[in-house]
Amino acid sequence: MVKNLIRYFKGIYFIKAFLVALAMVIAVIVSVYFFDSFDVGFSVALGAILCAPSDVSGSVKHKFYGMLASLILAFSITFLIGYFNNYLPVLVPLLIILVFLISYISVFGFRASLISLSGLIALVLAFGHQSAEISILEHSLFIVLGGVWYLVLAISTQLLLPRVQADFLFVELLEKTAEFIKIRGKLLAEENDRTSLLEENFKLQTAINELQENIREVVLEKRFNSGFSNRTRRQQLIFSKIIEIYELAISNAIDYDKFDTLFKEHHEKVDEFKLLIFEVSDKLNHISKVILKEEKLTYKNNFKVLIKKIENHIQIYKVDIGLPESREGVIFLLNYKAYQEKQISNLMDIVRILDNYSKNDKIRAIKDAEQFLTPQDYDVKKLKANFTFKSPIFRHSLRLTLTMLIGFAIGFVIEMQQSYWILLTIVVIMRPSYGLTKERTKNRVIGTLIGAAVGVGIIFLTQNPVIYAVIAAVSLIIGFSLVKENYRNAAAFITLYVIFMYALIHPNILTVIQFRVIDTLIGSMLAYVANYLFWPAWEAKNIKEVLSKSIEGFSDFLKQIAVFYHEKGEVPTVYALARKEAFLQVGNLNAAYQRLAQEPKSRQENIAVFYELITIINTYLSSLSSLGMYIRTNETGKVPEQFEVYVKHILSNLEKAMELLNNSESTICLDTEELGFAAKNYDDYFQSLSNQRDKEIAKGLPITKEMRSQLHETQMVSEQVRWLLSLSESLIKNIKKV
Repeated sequence: MVKNLIRYFKGIYFIKAFLVALAMVIAVIVSVYFFDSFDVGFSVALGAILCAPSDVSGSVKHKFYGMLASLILAFSITFLIGYFNNYLPVLVPLLIILVFLISYISVFGFRASLISLSGLIALVLAFGHQSAEISILEHSLFIVLGGVWYLVLAISTQLLLPRVQADFLFVELLEKTAEFIKIRGKLLAEENDRTSLLEENFKLQTAINELQENIREVVLEKRFNSGFSNRTRRQQLIFSKIIEIYELAISNAIDYDKFDTLFKEHHEKVDEFKLLIFEVSDKLNHISKVILKEEKLTYKNNFKVLIKKIENHIQIYKVDIGLPESREGVIFLLNYKAYQEKQISNLMDIVRILDNYSKNDKIRAIKDAEQFLTPQDYDVKKLKANFTFKSPIFRHSLRLTLTMLIGFAIGFVIEMQQSYWILLTIVVIMRPSYGLTKERTKNRVIGTLIGAAVGVGIIFLTQNPVIYAVIAAVSLIIGFSLVKENYRNAAAFITLYVIFMYALIHPNILTVIQFRVIDTLIGSMLAYVANYLFWPAWEAKNIKEVLSKSIEGFSDFLKQIAVFYHEKGEVPTVYALARKEAFLQVGNLNAAYQRLAQEPKSRQENIAVFYELITIINTYLSSLSSLGMYIRTNETGKVPEQFEVYVKHILSNLEKAMELLNNSESTICLDTEELGFAAKNYDDYFQSLSNQRDKEIAKGLPITKEMRSQLHETQMVSEQVRWLLSLSESLIKNIKKV
């Protein structure tokens, strides 16, 4: 409990929330005590709040430009809405145009969506400006001042505490990777239903991909801006090792049905591997705690003992089953042991980097590192390309505009005390996807009711303004720090903050609470209903495109694997980029499926088929990664012709799958007879090697390095390409059902 609390205070979300609160409190205090004006302080504090959403993980440059864009947008919108606030014939068209345009800039990506959020919040809060002390122009300029004040605080904090952001991201990545690996261990031992475990892994892959992208931006871009320091070098190396561990975990492609059949009577072999995988997971968690200085770095582990037990079990399995019957199982266990040893090697590399990095002077930068940064695409052509009902952002912008107009009309007709709270609720709840909007609606309502109930209880207990001020300040920090992690609790604390801020300046606070709850309920209901009725972008209609991009990523990755198998040598950048793209696209597909699963059952078209496709896609990524990993990390011989035949047919099937998804006729037709010959050649060659080895065993000869390598390569590569071909055929079969 204490450790969790300490970690919370060290976290980047708490630090950001503290900065927001600090910026606001200082602004109000300076305004009141030096200029005798609360309104000025309130406007400056508002500027800090409007600047904060775009302060997210990333490089200093991207943060700066993101917050600057938020400020420009906030100033312009606040002035326009405030100036025409009393001219309804102008205000309504202006509201429609601004809401659509501001929400539409989300087409430029995640950071742009946060700038859009700042603009929409500024628009809503502009309706609440009723000060007689300062004009709307002065109010707008003070908002800019507050934004600049927060921008200086945020950038200064990142420059003065450069480790905080990167360490926080690394810890999150390590912990989620550890959880991912642990689930892989559970999948190995599970015999009945692996569905729930696979779904957990799908969700984790999405989160891990997002974290990897954030770290690339923070660490790699820092390299270009500030030079190749020891710390940057260490971060790059640790990051590359974590990615290697993650890819190794994914590349552990197992045909679970075949695996269960092979080791049905030998559960003790599986249990030993499970313990080893759990030990790897625990070590990753230990490393994350070392980075946060919660634990001291230790080399102590059970790896050697567990590996020795596994080796003994393999020998026992070989004797019990006997050769040649046990050969397939033995090769599988040996390959799986080799995979685990690579994981352990990567882990120990991270431990050594953390322990005594200064002695290692041979570490170089990541080759062509700039190419691994996902470019920020702000081409205006994107606005034109998305100006269609096929675009979820276009639909969302229309939906949000209409909902805001309805909310504005309700507030205007009923003449509520703070009717703009309806609009604010709509802005913070409504998202392009139905599932996320539904989840945020539920959490917002529950959080607001909890906050209101607690607030009323405190008001009945005390009327001390000092206590109110303390509760407001603490609630603000906690509420802002929980927005990403726990939106329900965040809503509760933000409600408390609003209640006690008004309690300091409003004589009848219970009336304020009443309207706060009513406005939140109205806004939540409007957001929820609108996402269902107004141009909904159901995921079943969009997931095909994401699926097609995943298959395209597989095609490019397989081509690069085939090229490298022929050329060997150092892994080229184009290979690494193709691998990265394949992983990212599968993560996007997993996220799309999660959104589909959250939608109403009546709208979940073909969800059973899509689940099957998601399972196939993730298995495909595992198999493809496993093939690439083996070829990259082992000495391989001359590429056999049968491999090229399989690759040609796999790529053909992937092309057919994409054509089916794009509703186009396929003209691809390959000779299936050559595939049969390729399969026979692989079988004959492996059988020839097996017979040769059986003769050597009969003569009492130990296995040579060359023989072991040929057996492993032939079995590993042939099994993977056969598996990839089978999966590509399953893809086509299931896509036809959609």
